[in-house]
Amino acid sequence: MRRPFTRGILGVGSAAVLLYLYLPLMAVAVASVNADRFGARWGGFTPHWYAALGRNADALRAGGNSLLVATASTVIATVLGSLLGYGLARFAFPGRHLAAGVLRLPVLLPDIVLAVALLLFFGQTRRWLGVGQPGLLLIILGHVTFQLPFVALVVRARATGLDPALEEAARDLGATPLAAFRAVTLPLLAPGILAGALLAFTLSLDDFVTAFLLSGPGTATLPVLIYAGVRRGLSPEIHALSTLVMGASLLAVLATQWIRTAQDGTAGNRKDAQA
Repeated sequence: MRRPFTRGILGVGSAAVLLYLYLPLMAVAVASVNADRFGARWGGFTPHWYAALGRNADALRAGGNSLLVATASTVIATVLGSLLGYGLARFAFPGRHLAAGVLRLPVLLPDIVLAVALLLFFGQTRRWLGVGQPGLLLIILGHVTFQLPFVALVVRARATGLDPALEEAARDLGATPLAAFRAVTLPLLAPGILAGALLAFTLSLDDFVTAFLLSGPGTATLPVLIYAGVRRGLSPEIHALSTLVMGASLLAVLATQWIRTAQDGTAGNRKDAQA
């Protein structure tokens, strides 16, 4: 009797937590298709606010900025983070454990601390070298700073679980180290690299603090535009924009989870085959 009761309590508690987390998001999505402009009552379903958003030049510019920043920073962070994660997993060198510990620091730091540090750093480079004007380039570099550790940690975890004997077998068959890496290691690392890239893209798309502090005229991203719209007063167009951002983030998160699940399933099948 205790087990069904315990399951019931856990089920009710889980449902309450999920409602607490997602009801506000659902309210924003509902408001984005509410014909009543002020949202005081339900005025019927309408896609008008999405159409109006499509004619909003500021929103389109901010959307383009967000996609540019997310894509560029994700590519840079994925390449550098994958190399760093693989190196930490495969090569022993003095200070490796210290480097792995330092790598976690940007993950643990509050966003505002890292953003202010970047603002001060780029301010000094602008003063000493005359470069580092606020704009898209600084936002991209700032995003790479907090994306790279996430990618490196994901790829490192993936590389740690790979059997080094596979690379050794490829080299025993005559493959050069580069050819063995390209033909054997890289395909095995691909799920981790892709998962890290999707995670980095999501982090960039959702970032507000770093983009807010490092943006210049005409370089606002979607979160910065949403913040400015909220300060001026909520509008259905802001609800529509927020819903699109949430939808893009949700798709990226689901894709990341699906890749990790497929990765775990592949690893499990490989172990069963070896057994």
